[in-house]
Amino acid sequence: MRYWLGLGSNLGDRLALLRAAIAWLRGHGLAVEAVSAVFNTAPRDLPDQPDFLNAACRVAADLDPPAVLDAAKRLERDLGRVPGVRFGPRAIDCDILLWEGGTWRDERLEIPHPRLGERLFALLPLLDLDPDLTLPDGRRLARVAAALDARAHAVRRLGPDARLE
Repeated sequence: MRYWLGLGSNLGDRLALLRAAIAWLRGHGLAVEAVSAVFNTAPRDLPDQPDFLNAACRVAADLDPPAVLDAAKRLERDLGRVPGVRFGPRAIDCDILLWEGGTWRDERLEIPHPRLGERLFALLPLLDLDPDLTLPDGRRLARVAAALDARAHAVRRLGPDARLE
């Protein structure tokens, strides 16, 4: 199955942490098929913190969504994320945004990510990877992103020096 993961960091060497996340995925049974450009993002929910670097990757794995979630949480722990304030600063964040199986919902996980349609910092990296992505209900992600006020989101694509691969 294919999964689209969102990655973010706003503590420490943010770019190095994103690169370490891609390496971690490769070393733990998730085949990284593609990686987006990196985007600098001003914090939204708690503004008094450093800017984030965000990216997305498409991975293939013979795992169900709960097992991929377990891997994402292990990646976060291994790369130094510590429990803290919700939406607060973090060394690394790894979220399942979409999967080719459509929707998933249980007590721990909801796919598509429940706030994906509100987050340009997640949508733009996804569209960088796969411009024709759609939500399970058929809506094109490009249309969802275009409906957001880009000025309110402060997301800026970084240059080629910031590539993760």
